[in-house]
Amino acid sequence: MGKYKIFVDGSAGTTGLRIADRLAQCRDITVLPISDADRKNLHARAAVINESDLSFLCLPDDAAREVVPLLRSDVRVLDTSTAHRTDPAWVYGLPELHGTRAKLKTAARVAVPGCHATGFIAPTAPLVQLGLLPKTTQLCCYSLTGYSGGGKKMIAEYEAPRTDPALDAARPYGLALHHKHLPEMAAVTGLDKPPLFVPVLADYYAGMETMIPLDLPALGLTAQQVADALASYYAGEALVTVHPLNTGTDGGFLAANKLAGRDSLEIFCLANPDGTQMQLISLFDNLGKGSSGAAVQCMNLMLGRKETEGLNQ
Repeated sequence: MGKYKIFVDGSAGTTGLRIADRLAQCRDITVLPISDADRKNLHARAAVINESDLSFLCLPDDAAREVVPLLRSDVRVLDTSTAHRTDPAWVYGLPELHGTRAKLKTAARVAVPGCHATGFIAPTAPLVQLGLLPKTTQLCCYSLTGYSGGGKKMIAEYEAPRTDPALDAARPYGLALHHKHLPEMAAVTGLDKPPLFVPVLADYYAGMETMIPLDLPALGLTAQQVADALASYYAGEALVTVHPLNTGTDGGFLAANKLAGRDSLEIFCLANPDGTQMQLISLFDNLGKGSSGAAVQCMNLMLGRKETEGLNQ
């Protein structure tokens, strides 16, 4: 028997499966079972969660909201849905944001960040915290993702024999500038408004590349100031790397699947020749630092384990 009893509520979904696979390799963890008959039984699921030391909610938003009132206040819960990400009673699970790691160590309720939101928040929240980016700033953001982020149905659609030529092309979505990650993008960064955000789905399995252009003269900043501020903010972090200004690309290209299979995130700071414009790019795996890897990182902190235990850096 392991030291910790862990339950994954919703272990049949993409995120739940990835978390369960990681936990199966941990000698100090016992994954609590639930019968097939009880998987959709609200009270049966709540009973298993209340028996656990920590549980993951890998559920649709409504299902996550439904089960939480039935849980003991002291049972530790990590919710991977969007249901509680802007709830002040829940800790937002991005440990690298200053002040968050200490909160996670004692938290009973933690909301795991969204994948696109992680890519936006990681480079922008520090700039707001440091006073370099005014809270009134209206940013734009584009985020390229692999199809695994769409879950089992979308994965099956892309991996079946092709009948729809649209699947061969990149497909922007959320075209009306409305996406479920927008509330946390504003709330966690401290910006008054969420970004003008367009996500793009492409024909590859995993990996995310989030791009944020900056008009430097309008902000009263230089590219070097921004790059140095981010490097200092994340200095010493095991899972976040900031590349020096105008470095790190592959001959001017940056493949969105470059960090697929890893649980780290890299930030690229790229400026145009006259230094008036800059692009911040977050590169990571939407299934790693963007979901299951982030959830396991938070679990490790909540249980007092080594923060990177079971993660692929």
